[in-house]
Amino acid sequence: MVKISVLQHAPSAHLPTRPGDPTPTSRNLDPLMHPFARARERTRALNAAKIERMFAKPFLRALEGHIDAIEVLCRKPGTLNTVASGSWDGGILVHDIAEQKQVHRILDAHKGKVSGLCFSQGNGLLSCGVDTNIKLWDVSPRDEEVEQKPLHIFSGKSPFNSIDHHRSDAIFATASNIVQLWDETKTAAISNLTFPTATETVTSVRFNPSETSVLGSIGSDRSFTLYDIRSGKAERRVTMQMRSNALAWSPTLPTLVLLASEDHNLYTFDVRKLSSPTQIYKAHVSAVMSCDWSPTGLEFVSGGWDRTVRIWKEGKGTRPEVYHTKRMQRVSSTIFTADARFVVSGSDDGNVRIWKAKAHERLGVITARERAAIEYRESLKERWRYDREVGKISRARHLPKAVHQAAKLKETMLEAQRVKEERRRKHTRAGESKPKAERKKVVLAEQS
Repeated sequence: MVKISVLQHAPSAHLPTRPGDPTPTSRNLDPLMHPFARARERTRALNAAKIERMFAKPFLRALEGHIDAIEVLCRKPGTLNTVASGSWDGGILVHDIAEQKQVHRILDAHKGKVSGLCFSQGNGLLSCGVDTNIKLWDVSPRDEEVEQKPLHIFSGKSPFNSIDHHRSDAIFATASNIVQLWDETKTAAISNLTFPTATETVTSVRFNPSETSVLGSIGSDRSFTLYDIRSGKAERRVTMQMRSNALAWSPTLPTLVLLASEDHNLYTFDVRKLSSPTQIYKAHVSAVMSCDWSPTGLEFVSGGWDRTVRIWKEGKGTRPEVYHTKRMQRVSSTIFTADARFVVSGSDDGNVRIWKAKAHERLGVITARERAAIEYRESLKERWRYDREVGKISRARHLPKAVHQAAKLKETMLEAQRVKEERRRKHTRAGESKPKAERKKVVLAEQS
């Protein structure tokens, strides 16, 4: 006798119970086998991108106190909340970023503008100005405000443009018509560093935070120079197409240096190969006046003559985060805080402004459930970043009308220049004029 297996289905599961009722549909209740899983995930990614832009409110506070344009900002090493600012009115303010208030106020610290600030070891603050003086101040915490007098005064022969302190030793470097090394315990410079054929005015100088014997400077003759304080002489020098206004060493890669240029761009160089930059960062529509790395080495901030603050991803040369306000004027100085969560900017309107490094980041205590939701939304945006709608919302940034119009005009001019060069090559003998890579045009000459 043959056994026959028969599949039986209950008619009640497939037929309407009453005439006119909808026909029952069968589906798999396993959430991993949902028929619209990708559609649901895309919708969630779209909503996550919209939520990010809705809650993108980066501006936190404007700290007043200066009566003229702010020239320089510096953060105190080893602390998260101490920032000093120097102004064209000759005054110096020390701010507490966490409490958003002034801690110290030094009026008339210099005659003329304060051109450089840096913290020394302990609670010392070094300042230099166009009055040819370097002054050491005590900015240790006090309960009441008293009249400040400098602990020590170092006199120079020419106006100073910049100052930077060694990471561990009690020495600092200044920039004027030459680069000079000073010891905190001596009244005169201990060493003069200069390139044999250089005649420029040095506008900025910075110690390498990792290779502390290496010193970098930029000058008014479009030069970038490397010095070794052990040998006491300049090692290498490059002349660029346009002048640089600021430089910053990467905190994680000792050979990487960032230059803010007058040609609206920023450049990163590997000091082992200075013939061409490793990356060009294009978005500003006017001269870039300042730059500073995040302590993580993954981001950096720049401020420009176009009245905007921009935060860049290292290695990504376009589409940075853009911050601006109606009242903010030309930005002359920008720095990251030591925890990489905030950005501080100083501008011509005399205000020190505090921004969030991530515009949509929520401040305050976050529960575990909220943290999980935030991380899930971030992963969704990362997974769907190449989707047309999600990418469009994530990239959208509002710009002031003047900046937007300047960007359009700049794009038109660059396109016209490209077409002109292409037509010139087309109507000349083959091989006479070859196209030159953009990175190869930056450096004009290299000396060692």
